[in-house]
Amino acid sequence: MGAMARLPRILVIGTGDTKSEELQFMAEIIGQADALPVMIDVSVLGDPSYPPDYSRHDIAAAAETTVQAIMDSGDENSAMALMAKGASRLVASLYEKGEVDGMIVLGGSMGTDLALEVASVLPLGVPKFIISTIAYSHLLPPERIAPDLMMILWAGGLYGLNPICRTVLSQACGAVVGAAKSSVRPDQGRPLIGMTSLGSSCLKYMKYLKPELERRGYDVAVFHSTGMGGRAFEAIAAQKGFAAVFDLCIQEVTNHHHGTVVTSGPDRLENAARAGIPQIVAPGAIDMVDLPAWQPLPERFAGRPYHAHNRLLGSITIPSEGRREVARVVAGKLSTATAPVVLILPSRGIQEWDQEGEPLHEPSALDAFLDEMRAVAPETIQLEEVDTHINSSEFSAKALEIFDRWVAEGVVPRGRA
Repeated sequence: MGAMARLPRILVIGTGDTKSEELQFMAEIIGQADALPVMIDVSVLGDPSYPPDYSRHDIAAAAETTVQAIMDSGDENSAMALMAKGASRLVASLYEKGEVDGMIVLGGSMGTDLALEVASVLPLGVPKFIISTIAYSHLLPPERIAPDLMMILWAGGLYGLNPICRTVLSQACGAVVGAAKSSVRPDQGRPLIGMTSLGSSCLKYMKYLKPELERRGYDVAVFHSTGMGGRAFEAIAAQKGFAAVFDLCIQEVTNHHHGTVVTSGPDRLENAARAGIPQIVAPGAIDMVDLPAWQPLPERFAGRPYHAHNRLLGSITIPSEGRREVARVVAGKLSTATAPVVLILPSRGIQEWDQEGEPLHEPSALDAFLDEMRAVAPETIQLEEVDTHINSSEFSAKALEIFDRWVAEGVVPRGRA
């Protein structure tokens, strides 16, 4: 039974001075589900009507200040930022003591801001649930979303309980308790390789590379590079969660550079470099900008080749100069690496639809990117040019050859059967 021999401890976090009724209802539901609610009050202006397990004064002390100093800090934004700091420190301390099996936070925009910060201190596998009035909104920066964060829209519940609110809150509480009871934490038995890609209709190398790496004694996690997948990849890399990465689809760098909402945040392609993780990188799909297919095409992209992937997502290609810009962005990011980096440049194409006869075929624009990449690539990285398409077996074989060399040289730990 292990940790589940006792009741799972669920942190229930919110401003008890304004949401006392809702938070007490949540605690009741969690208790009925055979879990132990641990009430953490992050109020600033007043005390809740119930005695919390950790008061606003405990939160302020964790932030090395006082509630009065927080109230005098300037405005509601600075006050909640300080409470977020204290709550994060307290939660991290509780986790280190083995006293956290899951967390659930209730809030509007301010509570959600705090919740994102608290969630970031808990590792992958500890259930993190946010009940928010801005769930799924573009107000949430992707770089602040934990890889396994769960959210539900706090529908109709901004002020007091009602039938809709009770339904939403009870679902959320049941979900976090169920997750705490059944969650399987990441197995650290074999070195983990992080890989980025798009669906196999666009990029196919993972079909070859994943089984080959697994045969060598590694676990492989493939991240879907459509914004949030790249965000999860970056968050785990920042925590040094990978032995090495095959970052072969860096399209999200192009997306962010061109201002689309399909972004992983400004630090895409930076965290493995910063964490000293060996990187095999390729410009998979870097010629494309992903856009919401349900919105009109922005004027600045009018006339560009367009591929409608489904009713959610469409892609346009960028012209030669735009690709040269992206090459310079990529070079700047890779220049910060503190571990070996190999950049593989496939000269015959970087995604399925850029081949001859396909709608995104623009060989002169691809050549512009390759020329610029050769010119600006930092001397600290190794360039490998292959006269093939990224979806060919020759490309995958080259990536695997580099990895095998690193294993032989001790750059990457050997896999375990």
